[in-house]
Amino acid sequence: MKTRTQQIEELNKEWTNPRWEGITRPYSAEDVVKLRGSVNPECTLAQLGAAKMWRLLHGEAKKGYVNSLGALTGGQALQQAKAGIEAIYLSGWQVAADANLASSMYPDQSLYPANSVPAVVDRINNSFRRADQIQWSAGIEPNDPRYTDYFLPIVADAEAGFGGVLNAFELMKSMIEAGAAAVHFEDQLASVKKCGHMGGKVLVPTQEAIQKLVAARLAADVMGVPTLVIARTDADAADLITSDCDPYDRQFITGDRTSEGFFRTHAGIEQAISRGLAYAPYADLVWCETSTPDLELAKRFADAIHAKYPGKLLAYNCSPSFNWQKKLDDKNHCQLPAAAVGYGLQVSVHHPGRYSQHVVQHVRPGPRLRPGRGDEALR
Repeated sequence: MKTRTQQIEELNKEWTNPRWEGITRPYSAEDVVKLRGSVNPECTLAQLGAAKMWRLLHGEAKKGYVNSLGALTGGQALQQAKAGIEAIYLSGWQVAADANLASSMYPDQSLYPANSVPAVVDRINNSFRRADQIQWSAGIEPNDPRYTDYFLPIVADAEAGFGGVLNAFELMKSMIEAGAAAVHFEDQLASVKKCGHMGGKVLVPTQEAIQKLVAARLAADVMGVPTLVIARTDADAADLITSDCDPYDRQFITGDRTSEGFFRTHAGIEQAISRGLAYAPYADLVWCETSTPDLELAKRFADAIHAKYPGKLLAYNCSPSFNWQKKLDDKNHCQLPAAAVGYGLQVSVHHPGRYSQHVVQHVRPGPRLRPGRGDEALR
């Protein structure tokens, strides 16, 4: 067992690794070790997933960017692995709708139990382990053309942290224990959180959002895992904020207030850029949630971030909620142009129920339904 001093020395050395270039930690190695306890169990799957995701984002992705599709069961994740997908996206939207521990169906408003996403991460990783065990028992090893790398890194949705800074810290620990490779936190008020494509979103002050990112990084350091922290801002569309206490936000506050006491803000890309720049030192990737697949808007955000933080990784939501055909035709998809301006991680949530509906309509008599809006995003 390593002594306290040995752990502190190892951490200080680790933080000089180029992996952490551009990352700010407003705490010391002593602070981390103090929170570990005398025994610090290893989180092997989270370690492997984080390392693999980092390599994918730095040159190993087959397409030059990581295209991560949604999965909410182990079976779906296994099929994606067999199809050559390189990462799994576990969305809170999916978990709210059909995979939460309340066994209920919710809108995307963080109404489900906070440990639901870690539970699904664990479920998917258990399926990966079983498939790998079957493959291994058959004598199929990595140099065999029949081999499938089942241990895909999982990008997990932590919503707005389900509370304050301590909630974010504990949730991040649970994600890592379950084996998540990357976790994203958004800057909405957790108690009234809404889907990124709905109205009425309420932001928390920038410094409060930063403290949640710091809490997530601290949790990963305490666990001893280089989990990727993703900072998502909803400020492009959100026009409300809880408080005017943060000087950083005051340039966007209109002075008007709602009956609930929220302050109105000037929503838009400038507000999103301001927050993206504030979050960049504390996150491995920055994500600007947009309401449409607007590549010009995406490029404007990327250019602003990279002007101050060259090389900062970005994430983009290729959402099935978008009306893709209104913005892009069949010959012009968002993935390659978005990747070209720095969006190395692109996530998309699929609709299992919609696919089932398409199967049913092909076997039943009568008129057939048209494909649902958003399906073209997954072609």
